[in-house]
Amino acid sequence: MLTTSASTTTSLPGSYWQWRDQSIYYVCAGKSDPATPPILLIHGFGASTDHWRKNIGYLSQFFQVWAIDLLGFGRSTKANWQYSGQLWREQLNDFITEVVGKPVVLAGNSLGGYAALCVAAQYPSSTAGLILLNSAGPFSESQPTAKPPLWRKVISQSTKWLLLQDWPSFLLFQWTRRRSTIRKTLQKVYLDQSAVTDQLIEDIYRPSCDPGAAKVFASIFKTPSGEKVDVLLGQLNCPLLMLWGKADPWINTQSRSAQFRKYYPQLTEYFLEAGHCPHDEVPEQVNKFIKEWVLSEVRSQKSEVRS
Repeated sequence: MLTTSASTTTSLPGSYWQWRDQSIYYVCAGKSDPATPPILLIHGFGASTDHWRKNIGYLSQFFQVWAIDLLGFGRSTKANWQYSGQLWREQLNDFITEVVGKPVVLAGNSLGGYAALCVAAQYPSSTAGLILLNSAGPFSESQPTAKPPLWRKVISQSTKWLLLQDWPSFLLFQWTRRRSTIRKTLQKVYLDQSAVTDQLIEDIYRPSCDPGAAKVFASIFKTPSGEKVDVLLGQLNCPLLMLWGKADPWINTQSRSAQFRKYYPQLTEYFLEAGHCPHDEVPEQVNKFIKEWVLSEVRSQKSEVRS
């Protein structure tokens, strides 16, 4: 393991870990406690460790807290690789094994939630618990869907083909990364508009200026479909906490909640007055739920295993 200190513009001091010859940025706060597992925070698409700024300080009073920038995001290298849930699963598992050194409670938002679920399901020895906040990821279709009209299928295929080309993808990236576009997008997915601050916009804009960022953006149109969520839940064997920002315009939280409960009925869940990123929008509530759940559910289960 090779780590070096990092000088950053964030209020959270971080370090770099070398993984497969790429620099991976991470943050660590709080002291390790033999009785309580550490927490590993995993951001969503386009975000970074900065998105957990409102959570790390509080949670680190009770736990050792780690946060990591997935390869391609934040201050980590923007490698010209094929990105997938499986790639980030390997990155996270290696980080837990090589850097943290003990099983963790994985907590992921959106894309980070799907990556966390992949680790928890397929690397149980690295996982003490799982927390999903408006998690992404596809379920298997349990029933056939209506066949789309031919014109819609043609347009969909044409659009996908166009975005697979370098120039259209690059132009879309340039438009998406504008501060004004970032602000408008956040205003759509945050219920509390006051949470959409200039600092938040800069935290998302800054990594888009890094070399290779456009290639990472383009890769989302080429990413192979990962393992279905219901399949992963069938492999899962750890405590699961679901925190839903119920005003999320991208996710039908009630319907998605029912799917999760169908395949993993023993989960615990709460619905919050927030949008797609409840940890940033209502951090006091999220921090409280995480603290209480880890101390009761996860630590008690760990004690039972020891006894």
